Amino acid sequence: QVQLVESGGGLVQAGGSLRLSCTASGSIFSFKFMGWYRQYPGKQRELVAAITMGGPANYADSVKGRFTISRDNAKSTVYLQMNSLKPEDTSVYYCAATKVTGTTYWGQGTQVTISS
Repeated sequence: QVQLVESGGGLVQAGGSLRLSCTASGSIFSFKFMGWYRQYPGKQRELVAAITMGGPANYADSVKGRFTISRDNAKSTVYLQMNSLKPEDTSVYYCAATKVTGTTYWGQGTQVTISS
């Protein structure tokens, strides 16, 4: 069973930075897709950034130019570097990973709070 463990959330002031990490219990080579989502209260999860095996990264328009997703295969970890944070970035952030079989796994979520 694959487990995704997120870390790096917290409270920062607007304009600050955070880096989220998502470490998988096994190799991430088997994941064709890894991404970060966020969920506002009462809303569906929305894709923030995604990276595929050998493909380009994709970003939601609201975070383009501020967030960067990357993966370190040797550490089985995917990162989300978040810069120039805004109060509207406040949310619970979830890591997701999809295997080539189509099975998707989710992390437990990490709270990101941006104060104005």
